[in-house]
Amino acid sequence: MAFPSLPLSILLGVIGPWQIVLVVVVLLLLFGGKKIPELMRGLGQGMKEFKNAKDGLNEEKKEEGK
Repeated sequence: MAFPSLPLSILLGVIGPWQIVLVVVVLLLLFGGKKIPELMRGLGQGMKEFKNAKDGLNEEKKEEGK
């Protein structure tokens, strides 16, 4: 059920330092301290592969134009 009389900003709130701390604590509780670095490492590798694939596509388009 929506509350049409309340502005959306009040319902969503503003992300502040306490909300960030809460998210970090929940992540630690869910995954544990040893899993977090593995998850971040996997995220970093995924971002690196995406960037390399994107750059590879750009290089292929440049080579086709020559």
